[in-house]
Amino acid sequence: MATVVIMPRQGQSVESCIITTWQKKKGDRVEVGDILFSYETDKSAFDEPAQTAGTILEVLAAEGDVIPCLDPVCIIGEPGEDISALLPKSAEAAAPAAEEEKKEAPKAEAAATVSESTGERVFISPRARHLALESGVDMTKVVSTGPHGRIIERDINKALDAGFTATTEAVEAFLAGHPIVVEEEAPAVEAAPAPAAAPAAADDLRAYVDEPMSGIRKVIAKAMHSSLSEMAQLTLNSSFDATNLMAYRAKLKEAGETLGLGKITVNDMVLYAVSRVLPNYPEINANLIGDTFRKYKHANVGMAVDTDRGLLVPVLFGAEKMTLASLAAETKVLAGKAREGKLTPDEMNGGSFTVSNLGSMGVESFTPVINPPQTAILGVCCTVNRVKADGTVYPAMGLSLTFDHRAVDGAPAAKFLKELCTALENFDLLLAK
Repeated sequence: MATVVIMPRQGQSVESCIITTWQKKKGDRVEVGDILFSYETDKSAFDEPAQTAGTILEVLAAEGDVIPCLDPVCIIGEPGEDISALLPKSAEAAAPAAEEEKKEAPKAEAAATVSESTGERVFISPRARHLALESGVDMTKVVSTGPHGRIIERDINKALDAGFTATTEAVEAFLAGHPIVVEEEAPAVEAAPAPAAAPAAADDLRAYVDEPMSGIRKVIAKAMHSSLSEMAQLTLNSSFDATNLMAYRAKLKEAGETLGLGKITVNDMVLYAVSRVLPNYPEINANLIGDTFRKYKHANVGMAVDTDRGLLVPVLFGAEKMTLASLAAETKVLAGKAREGKLTPDEMNGGSFTVSNLGSMGVESFTPVINPPQTAILGVCCTVNRVKADGTVYPAMGLSLTFDHRAVDGAPAAKFLKELCTALENFDLLLAK
């Protein structure tokens, strides 16, 4: 009996995923465990293994398509099996048309304007539908130019360029009011991608390569732009005497493995100190969602991890309850999963505060950007030698706290930073609490 493969839901907050690569194609034989396709959420990448053996009888989505979670992606069964009852209506309608296209040369089709009053079915590609909902285009002004009257992504962009916009609610109402037939997007001739740049001569000083922005880079860009444009961000810079912290780190490095503590880094120690100070400042250990404060009962500390796919921020939930050793072990697990692209969305959502460490790269001071909807973020800098009034040289470690001035006033932000500096200067005493 044929089986429909659906787009998995990776976390409660994920509504759709992007198919990045098909590892199998229609007609291929697959066994249980074979990878069918690869896909991405906002910040994670996954491979989808086959749960049943058989032949891929139909592929219902193309690479690059944005597929709602739990929607069908392909059908696995035995050759000759009747799958008409499992096909979406759009696929059934497209099948005869596809056969015709094989026999006849493609013909230019007249553009058709979607009319809100007709109540006609709307033929729209997955990418175009996603862009329409995301951008808030006026669907009554969209002109369909895709094959067989389909609305494709280019049509949405043309309407947006012309200034035809509407509220998200209006777009949702329009799409909900018309029977939607989502079909695979066929690239238009004039929209064909530009050929790859030819290898440049050795003396061509103007040579360059254009690379499209990845899905994750787009998400990061959108989040950072939203953060800076919607928040009143202010950064406070301070430093502390890291003599005791570094001495304790040296002891751990020397005897930690013998005691079964594992590798504990300076960043782990900073995260530990943050988790102990954070609950004393409810407005900083919080999210600001619209006009509502979400004040967390625990220190859910996000840790920024640099990966080949972009910056990811897994969360240490209830970090204030962890010992230094258990916290360090958890950071290693989460950082490893981040770099391997195996983090789930639930492991990156629900953070109350974030720590970003650029100290290992020699950065002495910087302005970290808040991870929305959090109200603050801590930047950890490198150590530099400074001189006290008595002539003593000491290692000073810099801390940069960016906070949302809508949610947090300067005084409590300064108090948080001062208390954190004191805790780190007396780290051995902090462990005794």
